[in-house]
Formats: sequence, structure tokens, C-alpha cells
Amino acid sequence: MSQPTSNAADGIASGRLTAEQLGCRFADVAPPLSVNAAVIAADRCHYCYDAPCVAACPTGIDIPGFIRKIGNGNVKGAARDILSANPLGGMCARVCPTEILCEGACVRNHQDNEPVRIGALQRHATDFQMAREAAGAPALFKRASETGRHVAVIGAGPAGLACAHTLALAGHRVSVFDARERPGGLNEYGIAAYKTVDDYAQREVQWLLSLGGIELHQGQRLGRDLTLAQLRAAHDAVFVGVGLGGTHALAVEGESLDGVLDAVDFIARLRAANDLSRVPVGRKVVVIGGGNTAIDAAVQSRKLGAEQVTLAYRRGAAQMSATGAEQEFARTQGVMLAEWMKPVRIVAAAGSARVQAVEFERTSLDASGALRSTGEIVRVEADMVLKAIGQTLLPEGLDGLERAAGGGRIAVDADGATSLEGVFAGGDCAGHGATDLTVQAVQDGKLAARAIDRFLANQSVKAA
Repeated sequence: MSQPTSNAADGIASGRLTAEQLGCRFADVAPPLSVNAAVIAADRCHYCYDAPCVAACPTGIDIPGFIRKIGNGNVKGAARDILSANPLGGMCARVCPTEILCEGACVRNHQDNEPVRIGALQRHATDFQMAREAAGAPALFKRASETGRHVAVIGAGPAGLACAHTLALAGHRVSVFDARERPGGLNEYGIAAYKTVDDYAQREVQWLLSLGGIELHQGQRLGRDLTLAQLRAAHDAVFVGVGLGGTHALAVEGESLDGVLDAVDFIARLRAANDLSRVPVGRKVVVIGGGNTAIDAAVQSRKLGAEQVTLAYRRGAAQMSATGAEQEFARTQGVMLAEWMKPVRIVAAAGSARVQAVEFERTSLDASGALRSTGEIVRVEADMVLKAIGQTLLPEGLDGLERAAGGGRIAVDADGATSLEGVFAGGDCAGHGATDLTVQAVQDGKLAARAIDRFLANQSVKAA
């Protein structure tokens, strides 16, 4: 086994595990179904009329329809059903919280407490079609005739990619501008590596781009390299799908100590690593937060070789935005979930600027249901602290766009239209009650693209 390589903070090191051990730990958490297993799983579906699983899917996939096709051996037709409604259906099959969406609504839950494996079947069909096309089979979709319209999409995350694909299908030309080196947004940089193995996010993007009519421009940040005014002047419409690029601060003493990191940055660093054994991790890691980012950061810390990982949340498990299934998975990976713990101070090691512990105050609910402090202080030793308490909208480049109530997102109507004519928005940056799920971002992008198509039908073509 390679010797750990020390980082700036005591206890933080890379090389805690061998490449072979890491390969096992970061293997696909939900391996694909075989052909026979897919047919057996499909046979459990009742093909319900007015199926509750369809109503629970934000993108409205015809779930009974595609499952019936898998059972009949028409996997290509199943893929068409899925990808027509959700062009990122392969990723959503991997990362969607199906237990609270389609599978949570499945009538089989009331019969034998086991839903149809909708997510696994969706992956089976989309993986099949992507493999066919990679091997040279004809593309599933073809663009409509060129319209002469040119739309700018800001952000190559799920919302932007879904918008671009839908617009390109309609015959419009699309230029996608993204701040990072690789497209995909959170699908590429923000999701646990064990959920999307084999560079799946990039393979899905390449499949999507193979439709044609979409140009990618990486390293282009709104407010630094581009302005809305420039994009509006040069394009017939603009879609903003920039996500939430900022992170909330804990606002406690010691937050700037060495070893205190944003969980999203930790996950992005891990996702970008060609060699996981070179990613530093602490021996004793504390993750602060209660969402999926917190779970992903905690689990991956354990998988990298951290000896003790504590996920602390100021409320109870029932109030966490991470699903019960995600919480249980974290426990099975050795993560300790500490409920009712509000961080009050991050403590430095004696005579240094390195983190040594986090002090929490125990909380509870008062008679009205409001969170209250009990005064009891709990100290948890840590050499690495990962903050996962939510993200915020960065204001750069968004001048002229009205904000939703609270100011944290861009105000949009039901079609994604903003306060500026011809400018639409969707995904996490848009304030329409979004649930911060990949599948919801895809739906936002798809619906905005349809609205943009209608908008363009009533506009004259801009001169080149």
C-alpha cells in the first residue's frame, strides 16, 4: 500500500488506500440489469391506466409504455419514449431519487412493498440506445429543417443541455456558453463518483451533441467573458441556466481555518481526479449539512479512506432534504449521522491555523415547532470539515433580471420567461419552486425551449 502524502492540515492526506481498493469502493453503486433481469423486472409492471408513476415524474415519461416495450423486446422503442420526454434520461436513471418520485408512487408498494424497478429499467433502455449509436447505428432523433434562428444558452448543466437539445430538435441553431472546462454542470462536477462511473456524464453530453445544431463554448463565464446585453444583441433569444455557483457561509468562528472546505469543491476535485489515490482526505471528517451534497461528501470521504466521518445536521433526520434511502446508504458506508447539532465554533489546534474540532450546540423543537438551542455543547474532533449548507445565486452578469421573492433566484413565469423580453431561465437558478433535482432542471430546460420556440415564431429573424 502506498504511504499517505500529507497535505497542509494535520491528518489530511492522499494515498490512504491502494488504487485497487479505491476501484472497488468507487465501483458502480447500482450495476445495470442484464437482458433477462430487465424482462423479469418489466413483467412486474401492471401498465396502469392514468399511472401514478407518470404523474410523479417531473418530465412526464410514459413509464408504463416504455416498460411494456422492454418486456416485448423493443428496447429501442423504450429508449425513444424515455429520451423524447427527458433527453438526459440516462443520468436521471442513475441519480434521481426514484424512491420518492416514480417508484415511490408505484402501486406495487401497496401490494408487496416492492415497487417496479423503474430507474434500473430506464437505465437499461437508455444505455442500450447510447451503445447502439456509439457502434454506428442510426440516431434516434433527427433535427427539423433549419429555421434560421440562433439561441444562446448560458450554462451546460442539465437545464441548459435539455433546453439546447429541445431547441436543436426544432431546427434552431444553439450556442451553449459554460464557465467550466467540461460540460455537464452538476452532473459532471457535483454528483458522487460512484453513481456515474466510466465518465458517463461526458458520454451523455456527446450523445446529446450528436444531434447537431449545438455548439459548445467552454471557459466562458457570464459577467466576466460575456454579458446578457451582448448575447441578446447577437441572438434571437437567450436561456439562462447558470445554477447556483455560490455557497452559504456558516458564519461561525474558525470557518477560515486550514482544513475547512466547501463540500461542493471537495466533490468537484474528486470528480476531476484521474487518480483517486491522489485526492486528500482527513482521518476524522465532519460534514455539516443535511442534503444530498452532504451525503455525497460524507460517503466519498469514507470511500477515500477517512477513518471517522460524522454528518451533523441542526435538525432531525426527518427534516433532512436528503432522502431516507440516501441517509440509510450513508449509514451502511460507515457515516455517523448526528442529528440536532448546530455548529457554533470551529476550533484550531494549539498554536496553529489548522482545524482540530467542531463545537456544536444541541438543538430541539419548542412547542410551536421552532428550532431552539439547549445550551449543551458537544465537541467533535476533526482534521477536515466540509460545509454543505446550501448554494446561492451569484449575481455577476444578471443585471436587469428581476429576482424571485427572497432574492435568491431569478424570477420566472410558468414558461421560464424572465423580466427581460426574449430571456428565459430554468434549473436551480430560477425561482419557481424548483426542487434542485436533475430531473426538474431537465424539465425546466425543456419547457423553456418550447416557450422560446413559440416566442421565436412571433419574431422576425435577426440579421447575421
